Amino acid sequence: MTIRTEPIPARTDLGPAPVSPGISARATRIAGAILTAGSLSWSAAIFTVGNNPDTSLGLTIQDFAGGLFQIGIFALLTVQLRTQATGVSKAARVALYVEHVILAIATIWSFLHAIPALRDAAWLVPMDICWPLSMFGMFLIGVKLIFTKRWKGAARVWPFVAETWFICTVPAFVIFGDSRWVDVIGGTHLVIGYATLGAILALKPRLTGAR
Repeated sequence: MTIRTEPIPARTDLGPAPVSPGISARATRIAGAILTAGSLSWSAAIFTVGNNPDTSLGLTIQDFAGGLFQIGIFALLTVQLRTQATGVSKAARVALYVEHVILAIATIWSFLHAIPALRDAAWLVPMDICWPLSMFGMFLIGVKLIFTKRWKGAARVWPFVAETWFICTVPAFVIFGDSRWVDVIGGTHLVIGYATLGAILALKPRLTGAR
């Protein structure tokens, strides 16, 4: 019987393990501040002019504030991607990149729709679907993040809380129609959800694995 004493050679057929590019605690704090600022901007617009304004100025305010909120979501996605919050697999990374693309189209729509002269352009219509799609995508990310367990404490749970905005406001529209109750629900949820999530990232960045 031959006894092998040298080290077993490493397998080379599996390819290199994915390595997170990482993110600093300072950058995570900045991202959190951007998310909170954008969320509060949109919440203020909802309380001021409503979810569905009936004036051109109101639409401009609503769209522009929504665009600021979406910039905040980009900041959140950046932290999630660089900390591999949804997992280290290729599928998990691709999902975050897909969400980036959908959100980018939705954000472009928001700022272009804020311009009265472009508001009725036919080519803007298909872009509008990316708004709800991006929010639904964020909801799915929030669910995945809980089960992945790479973020800790409140940072692990609060993305799901924040991203239930989509499934809370849509039924509110169905139940209450275009009423002030929808504005109250949507605006308040932004403060409790995304604005608070931004504060968690800003105050406790290391819960995300930031260094």
